[in-house]
Amino acid sequence: MTLASLTVQLLNGLADASAMFLVAAGLSLIFGVTRIVNFAHGSFYMLGLYVAYSLVERLGSTALGFWGALLLAALTVAALGAVVEVVVLRRIYRAPELFQLLATFALVLIIKDAALWIWGPEDLFGPRAPGLSGAVQLLGRRLPQYDLLLIVIGPLVFGLLWLLLNRTRWGTLIRAATQDREMLGALGVNQAWLFTAVFALGCFLAGLGGALQGPRMPANLALDLDTIGNAFVVVVVGGMGSLGGAFAAALLIAEVKALCIALGNVSLFGIEVSLSRLTLVVEFLVMAAILVMRPWGLFGKPLALVRSGAGHDAPLRAPGRKARLAGWTALLALLALPLLASRFPYLPVLMVEILIAVLFAASLHFLMGPGGMVSFGHAAYFGLGAYAAALVTLKLQWPMPLAMLAGALAAMAGAILFGWFCVRLSGVYLAMLTLAFAQIVWATFFQWDDLTGGSNGLVGIRPAEALASPLAYYYLALGCAALGVILLRRVIHAPFGLALRAARDAAVRAESLGMDVRRLQWGGFAIAGLFCGLAGVLFAFSKGSISPEVASVGRSVDGLVMVLLGGVQSLLGPLLGAALFTWLQDLVARETDYWRALLGGVILLLVLLFPGGMAGAFSRLRAPLKREEGA
Repeated sequence: MTLASLTVQLLNGLADASAMFLVAAGLSLIFGVTRIVNFAHGSFYMLGLYVAYSLVERLGSTALGFWGALLLAALTVAALGAVVEVVVLRRIYRAPELFQLLATFALVLIIKDAALWIWGPEDLFGPRAPGLSGAVQLLGRRLPQYDLLLIVIGPLVFGLLWLLLNRTRWGTLIRAATQDREMLGALGVNQAWLFTAVFALGCFLAGLGGALQGPRMPANLALDLDTIGNAFVVVVVGGMGSLGGAFAAALLIAEVKALCIALGNVSLFGIEVSLSRLTLVVEFLVMAAILVMRPWGLFGKPLALVRSGAGHDAPLRAPGRKARLAGWTALLALLALPLLASRFPYLPVLMVEILIAVLFAASLHFLMGPGGMVSFGHAAYFGLGAYAAALVTLKLQWPMPLAMLAGALAAMAGAILFGWFCVRLSGVYLAMLTLAFAQIVWATFFQWDDLTGGSNGLVGIRPAEALASPLAYYYLALGCAALGVILLRRVIHAPFGLALRAARDAAVRAESLGMDVRRLQWGGFAIAGLFCGLAGVLFAFSKGSISPEVASVGRSVDGLVMVLLGGVQSLLGPLLGAALFTWLQDLVARETDYWRALLGGVILLLVLLFPGGMAGAFSRLRAPLKREEGA
């Protein structure tokens, strides 16, 4: 590494920091005012790039046409964001925050397929910026002129936003809403239109950030989830709702990435380490380190309490006689289900996928419901269980029962390790730290070619001969899922589960009664990891092969959707949500190429109609019947 190469890489990092800041600034503004964790923010960034590509083609690549197209693209995305806020989000502001997250995830699916329909699946390469297609010489190295422009744009936008927030009445209202939005409404301020304006501004910044990347990268359909992950990291590292924190975090993360690329391979204590390969996960390493040292981020503060009309969660009741009878009836029906296999040969295979999803969702619900700890990275334990079972089967030739035990225990060990750090945080910060650890696990699977097979994964994972048939494996999956759900329910109603819920609802009072809240939550992580790892083991043997996708962000999000779709404050909810989500995903994927949009529309409709989840809707339907019986 030379001084020239290091300097150029650091300057490239500044250009990347500007792009990261534009997206993160919009996300931070939206969260600060509306308290919505907008999962669709990366989709608006992606749309900015696609719309800019189309407008440049129509308006021409002259200076006026190019820069006008970029500005029009950002305004178009802002207008779309305003429509989304008015039509969708405004209807669910009083719903629990997690259901707002579910609604924005449904928007991700809809927007992705809308982009697929309009622009197609191929990457689209836009033209170079007029007058900025060359490079300048710096210390004997070439630095793109367009990168120099981006280096200037980031601080310029930061300065304009600072003036807007600190020197205008509208900015004062935004800062007041960040502190106490209900009090602002009590003073006569129209919150609805303030929220719409802030959401549109956030989408404008995301769209502008995407449009500016046209000369640097192609428009593609993977940008939404890739971008939202990085944006979340920047916002959380800087501090939720802090514009200055987002700017500082974008600089820190971008420069750390640039430094890793510049250093390349280094020798530490005689061991060759490729720092350039850390760029896949370095931002999550930075986030994990920052949150462990500063739980609210670099410039963040504890989140202000929001007075919500959602009410308090009712305690989870132990199943009564009717509920137990219904449970045993359902289990008997599942035992008899293979009788239909002659007419529906695909049924045992689909049911195995549903049962694995049920166990995965039940373990996540154990954390989110009784534990009160939202996890954005639950797939880490699913992946650890799958890979551990696969490795001891392929490398050590262990029999299947021992491999299943090893996979579940490996996932539990990972949960114990990660949980020790996570229980020191709460809320969004805890959720993002779980995401950081999951990304570290994913990167390990993806890059450790000698052990995990890298991006190709592992193949040849076969179940025992007695369980090789679809019917036999279905009964194994049913037994494991039923046992897992029953044991989780028993733990929830045991003294440990009651103490865990006490720690969730009143941590200070629980501490005063002698409970060790962190230790209780840590135990919750261990139990959830154990059963999630078992689900991963079942997945590995059912598929016969695994890849790093088993620990990806997408799988973690799928688990969240299952739990939220069914209802967090119900033991039946995650089971219903997992079954419905898996069945819908399989059904619509076989019927249309645009299955994501159809699935997202169904999820969005369910959120709007049943903001408490399927289990909540079922309870509301039963309430009048109970009153009639009581009368």
